[in-house]
This record gives sequence, C-alpha cells and structure tokens, in this order.
Amino acid sequence: MKSSKSLKVLVIGSGAREHALVWKITQSPRVNKIFVAPGNGGTATLAENLDVQPTDIELLAKIAKEKEIDLVVVGPELPLSLGIVDYFNSLGICTFGPTRAAAQIESSKTFARDLMIQNEIPCPQGISFSSYDEANLYLLEQKPPFVIKADGLAAGKGIIITDSLTEARKALEDFMKLKTLGNAGERVIIDNYVTGKEVSLLAFTDGESISVMVPACDYKKVWDGDRGPNTGGMGSYSPPSFFTNRLLEKASKTILIPIINAMAKKGIVYKGVLYAGLMVTEEGELSVLEFNCRFGDPETQVILPLLNTDLIEICMAIVQGRLDEIKIEWLSNSCVGTVMTSAGYPGSYEKGFPISGLDKVEKDTLIFHAGTAINDQGIISSNGGRVLTVVCTGRDVAEARAKVYYNLKKIDYRNCYYRSDIALREVS
Repeated sequence: MKSSKSLKVLVIGSGAREHALVWKITQSPRVNKIFVAPGNGGTATLAENLDVQPTDIELLAKIAKEKEIDLVVVGPELPLSLGIVDYFNSLGICTFGPTRAAAQIESSKTFARDLMIQNEIPCPQGISFSSYDEANLYLLEQKPPFVIKADGLAAGKGIIITDSLTEARKALEDFMKLKTLGNAGERVIIDNYVTGKEVSLLAFTDGESISVMVPACDYKKVWDGDRGPNTGGMGSYSPPSFFTNRLLEKASKTILIPIINAMAKKGIVYKGVLYAGLMVTEEGELSVLEFNCRFGDPETQVILPLLNTDLIEICMAIVQGRLDEIKIEWLSNSCVGTVMTSAGYPGSYEKGFPISGLDKVEKDTLIFHAGTAINDQGIISSNGGRVLTVVCTGRDVAEARAKVYYNLKKIDYRNCYYRSDIALREVS
C-alpha cells in the first residue's frame, strides 16, 4: 500500500449506500482523493462525481487507469453480477467485491438454494421452476401465504408474499410470461412461508476468514405497519435486541462460514461483503431468506456509523487475502436511519423539487443522499424514489430513534414521504 494520504479511491454507485461508503472512506488517513460514478448530490460535497453509469464497465476501467485509481469499491449488485471485478482484476485494477461467479449467490436464487441444500444450510423448503405451467400447477396445490421469488436481480421487487391465490398467480404471470422483471423472472422459486423476526447479518470475508458486522433490521414495505408493496428499503436500525450474541455465533458457524467454504469447494473464492437475510423463528432457529453479494441498502447507512476501524484498511486486507491480520472494532452505540422518499414510490412519482432544511439539522445527524441532484448554484433537489436517509446514533435505539424523527421534521420537499415507525418495536 502507498504511503500516508496518497490513495485514490473510486466508489461505484449512486445511492445512499454509496454516500455512506464515501463518508466512511473520507475518514481514512490514507485516502487523498475519492471519485464516485455516478454519485449524487450528497457525494458531490465529499468527492468528485463522474458521469458514468455503474454498468459501463469498460469506460469505468478506462477512467480507473487514467486517474491511477488505487482501489475501486463496488456498491451495487448489477455490475458485480456482470463481472466488473473479474474485468478490473484482469487489467490490474485493485477492486473490492466478489467475482461474477461469487456474485451468483445473489444473481441466481436457484444457485444459492442449491448450494444451501447441498451443504445443509438452513433455508425454507421450496422448488425452482423454469416452466410457467408447472409453477402454476404447483402453486394451486399450496396453502397461503404464498411466497414467489424471481430467480435473478430485481432491485428488491422480485419477492411477492401474499395470502391471495389470485395475486400469487398474477405474480407468476408477471414474472414468467409478461417479463415485468426482464430476464430476472424467467425462473422462479416457490417457497414455503416461514414466520419470525427478520435480521440482516453482513460479514467481511476474504474467502477464508470472516468478520461479522453488527446486525441490523430493515423495513421493506412502503407503509407503516409493514403494509403495502415491497421497496428497496424504507429504513433500518442496528443492533436489534432480539439478535443475541448466541444467535450471531450460531449464524456464523452454521450459515456464513459454511456458504463461504461451499463456494471455495467449487473453486470460487468469495472476497468482499456477504449479506445474509435471516429469519429467526419463534423456536429460535435460523433460516436463510436470501443472500446478497454486497453492502445492504439501507443497512449500510446504520452499520458504518458504528464501525470504529478504517474501512480502507479492511478493504485492502480483504483484497490481499489477509483479513485475519486485522482487528475490526465496533462502537457499542445504536443507530437508526429513516428513508425519505418521493410520494408514490415504489410506483410512479414526481421529482425535481428543491430540498430545504438540510442545513437545519443537528450537527451529529447524518444525511445520506440517494435520489438527489445538485445544480450549478448548489441547490439540491429530489431526483428519485428514495431521496435521503436520515441517520442518528445514540446510547440505545430509543435515543437514536428520537433524534432521527426530531431532525426529519426539519427537512422538507414537495411530495415528501417517510414511515413513522422505523425501530418503533424496539422502544414500545
């Protein structure tokens, strides 16, 4: 690694997750310059935004070479599934994230399920279908609630859980016949429904060692009380009180380490962040709902503020295969983040509205931008469905939550919407 304050870093992505990554990377004493492709109105205040899409892999590689980038950090799953790490590595560009083969853990739910079944990793029972007629016949034999999962990447919209057989059949038709998710819905999994409490457990790994992050809970439904359609995430908090150290150790031993080892047996060295979406059943057992191949969003926004170790040191250790040589430390505080959206999200919505009050929040409040844009006059406007994540830390979840909702009221833009119950279950 280069000497102090000399590293150039390129972060790929445009969401609040990427803003949080940039914010954390700025704290590294080794970093001199940060670029973000394409970034947003928030990253523009900390780094240099580049007008390049995350899927334009060849252009990104050209820029990384021209700007002599020392480390690339990939945020979204799509470029990972397209093999950006493989391509960059072939050009000698140091890149943090899993290869295309490793990213199958998210890009193909069938691949992930087969791996879990073969290695006795706990997950709901289910069957994979590539034929609409066969899937429909099987669905008619099941009892509600029905769980339909698109096999491929669907930006958080590929899972339908419903008590209505009509809605379940419509989901099958949408995914497999009408191709509303494109190729992602060509194959589906019909899962058994499991109940309990959901938790997101992320871990750093270099393919041999793992280091588990603080657990978090996210809220996928758009409306209070976990109602309405699924979104990319309406908020999150960390750590959840129900996910004990015993459960964390159990998840590491029975899920995270086995899945890393299972891929290694296939010749796949998994480097980066492994995200396990888990269900803790009423009996205290664990079941894997999904795997993701990257930092979660909005979980990253509440996890990174609790990280007390240089993120760049962690990323470089993983890339170089020496994760076991560093100690990763976490703060004992709690963190809560609520997502501010454009009304109508995840459906149609209007954008382009100036955001006021960003300078009125308390100094220790973090505002991570997602769907925002900044003009030549420095005016920041709404530019997407999920617009901002407002994040606060506290001695406990109650304090962090109170601070978040106090500061949320200071921010405003036309057609603003957010849930009012993020982390409420921890304090009521």
